[in-house]
Amino acid sequence: MKALEMWARLISVVTGLMFAWAVPQLRMHIEGFAHKAAGHINPYIEITFPEYGGERLERCEAYAAIKSYLSASASTRAKRLKASVKDTRSLVLSMDDNEEVVDEFEGVKLWWSCLIVSRNSTISLYPYSENRRFFKLTFHRSHREVITSSYITHVLATGKAVAANNQLRKLFTNNPSSNWHYYEESKWSYGAFEHPATFDTLAMEPSKKKEIMNDLLKFQRGKEYYARIGKPWKRGYLLYGPPGTGKSTMVAAMANFLNYDVYDLELTTVKDNTELRKLLIETSAKSIIVIEDIDCSLDLTGQRKTGKQEKDNHEEKADPVKRTEKGGEESKVTLSGLLNFIDGLWSACGGERIIVFTTNYVEKLDPALIRRGRMDKLIEMSYCCFESFKVLARNYLGVEVHPLFATVRQLLEETKMTPADVAENLMPKSDEEDEEACLERLIEALRKAKEEAGKKSEEEKAAAAEATAARASVDVFL
Repeated sequence: MKALEMWARLISVVTGLMFAWAVPQLRMHIEGFAHKAAGHINPYIEITFPEYGGERLERCEAYAAIKSYLSASASTRAKRLKASVKDTRSLVLSMDDNEEVVDEFEGVKLWWSCLIVSRNSTISLYPYSENRRFFKLTFHRSHREVITSSYITHVLATGKAVAANNQLRKLFTNNPSSNWHYYEESKWSYGAFEHPATFDTLAMEPSKKKEIMNDLLKFQRGKEYYARIGKPWKRGYLLYGPPGTGKSTMVAAMANFLNYDVYDLELTTVKDNTELRKLLIETSAKSIIVIEDIDCSLDLTGQRKTGKQEKDNHEEKADPVKRTEKGGEESKVTLSGLLNFIDGLWSACGGERIIVFTTNYVEKLDPALIRRGRMDKLIEMSYCCFESFKVLARNYLGVEVHPLFATVRQLLEETKMTPADVAENLMPKSDEEDEEACLERLIEALRKAKEEAGKKSEEEKAAAAEATAARASVDVFL
């Protein structure tokens, strides 16, 4: 009988504890009491370094530095490691999730662990949105002063040095927001940035290249200057010109020159201004944020819609079938949102960023988008000149001078051809072709382009003359 009463009481106590644990408020009190009780017994102190601070707006620099530090020191002691390839000859190892390693500093033994905690206590459409990743440092409380005053400083400094040594420049692209809530969620995906373009290989007048390089160096070295004048440490460049004039190549050359990462922002996949702001916050310092063909990205040209366009938009909003047939939800990023992205308050988060817009039709852009202070330097990427041709001839044929250069120079002065078209004609199409054959092909293409341009000009003149004559006839008739 006593055994039955004891079991009944035990079941009652367990049931009560289970109920209390299921209630978040009671569970917090229980956990707090348990931690206090353990604190009087457990002689070890724990410090956590979360991946994201505050409201998860920005990744903590300390977390990144610790990760780099442990990748260098823990690879020989950890049993489970994650591998990433820096290049074809280098492998970078780091601690795997939920792994623990031992470290030693000035005779003090301590433990590092990489943990993931999932907080799914509430019902959510995104069950993985509450995952938290952090590093935990454990040490005896008698060594508190050494750890807090010296060891952590040592870890952060060493980690930053390791990160700089292992730096692999990256090319990022933004993920659709529907993918932001999964395990190891990220707003950006990346691959290795391996574009070989440099200012030496860029087809452009030497004086113009020198001007751009000086401007970039002045920006890169201008941290104190920007702080003194009270401006965020960023700079905007607008690259404009016909297709094939090397705008994307210029971006690659800038990234290689400064050793910056590149963020290729696809505006059409961004739902609204809030998402655009979140993407900006997730970008790192020492980076170039690129929006290519800005004139084709959403309605950012400053042109007012016609009455028919407004009517069609109204009908699409009212009719879900029409909206679905058009291809899903449209982006609600506005011109105002993009302007705030460029130079609003949130643009000051982080530093040492370059924003680059490219366009084929600069006249279509809203003046507010490209004014000074937003796009600080406007760079025209024009048709191929003789100086640009000489760079291409050196790149593609390995020649500095040739008797046919004079003919090419004369034709380039008389007709327009993009650097991309010039490069395609200079590129050997077989092992048998030498530099003279390639130059002759280019000369033939230039002559053909000149003839076509002449015919087009004559047709335009004839059409204009006919229009003038028609207007004169109407005036006489009236």
